[in-house]
Amino acid sequence: MNKLYYLSSCSTCKRIINQWSLNESINRIDLKKNPLDEKQLNELFEITYSYEALFNKRAQLLKKLNLNFNILKENDFKKLLLTHYSFLKRPVLLFNNKIYIGNSQKTVEEAEIELCKN
Repeated sequence: MNKLYYLSSCSTCKRIINQWSLNESINRIDLKKNPLDEKQLNELFEITYSYEALFNKRAQLLKKLNLNFNILKENDFKKLLLTHYSFLKRPVLLFNNKIYIGNSQKTVEEAEIELCKN
């Protein structure tokens, strides 16, 4: 199933979603209203094989936790991802069994190319 994980309150997510012109076949999941559960996280992990790749290391909440990323293991990233929606790098587009994580220009452009194929 094609899915988009995003925050409706995030201006960057809004801009990217508008740029992509998503059709109705993509299930949109607002992380603030529907936080990531373990089943969803495992689905993303099955494609990335890395919880760290899904992790937003610039999340504001991290400043309060004062974490050292050099000592964190994959399971630590998994636990953090399940504790708060802001730890997921956004947006995350799962489309045609491919995943596009984050808002870098390259990622956004690659996703847009894939979306235009359909």
